[in-house]
Amino acid sequence: MGVAGTPMRIDIVSDVVCPWCLIGWRQLSQAIAATGIVADVRWHPFELNPDMPAEGEEVAAHVRRKYGASAEQSAATRAAMAEMAAPLGLRFRPGIPARMWNTHRAHQLVHWARTSGRQTALAEALFAAHFERGEKLADDEVLLEAVAAAGLDRAEARDVLATASESGAVRALEARFADMGVTGVPAIIFDERGLVMGAQGPDTFARLIVRMVERRAAPA
Repeated sequence: MGVAGTPMRIDIVSDVVCPWCLIGWRQLSQAIAATGIVADVRWHPFELNPDMPAEGEEVAAHVRRKYGASAEQSAATRAAMAEMAAPLGLRFRPGIPARMWNTHRAHQLVHWARTSGRQTALAEALFAAHFERGEKLADDEVLLEAVAAAGLDRAEARDVLATASESGAVRALEARFADMGVTGVPAIIFDERGLVMGAQGPDTFARLIVRMVERRAAPA
């Protein structure tokens, strides 16, 4: 499906510690496969906790502080996420992750990876580090292991982190999307004009993709 083979640009604004972003991405990837489109997926930064200190914060305490959620409410949310995640091949295990982290340095690497064509692979490696293994995303060695897992150059990535060469670009993108009204994630933009918020489900994403393809094919 497509118009003269032109890839559909799909911009994903997300954070690598956001479980709904991981769920939304898996749903979207199923929709891309189901519709058969050629997609140009681009990942963009959103920091859920830009002021998070390097030592992070225990998850339960973080949820209570930030959202005012009780233990019962948190458990209900986790159960809903687990139910939605299971058909996508995801399993959220109790106690993993144990802490939330500052993700600015992770976003620097995701931005750097764009020109390599390995950006999605890196995003997935970072999701796995956080949600499957509960690793410390504020630790450069953890980030570099994700870089290597994504098939990217570890030495180049170390230089990116050492010089903070992508930090300004990350801040600029965050400001740009904030100006566009993006206040939560995931936020997904189809063909630079169709903005969708949240994990909408594979079927809904597939319908949106088909609609965008039809718009492309319609006479101007």
